[in-house]
Amino acid sequence: MSGIQITAAFVNDSTAHEAARKLQALRALEVGELQKDGMLTAMVDDSVAERAMHLIQQIGGNIQSME
Repeated sequence: MSGIQITAAFVNDSTAHEAARKLQALRALEVGELQKDGMLTAMVDDSVAERAMHLIQQIGGNIQSME
């Protein structure tokens, strides 16, 4: 099982927290703490990466990078 790290920006804390909760429900391997600048990082399994990216964008997040 390999993972992909996604970094996303959110305009406010409530949407970032919602994304974190939903990523955890999606069984993200790791969800980082929300940064003061609205950035959130999550490590997800390859098998759910597309769903995780769609979820982030649906909530209003902007994906900054994927590694």
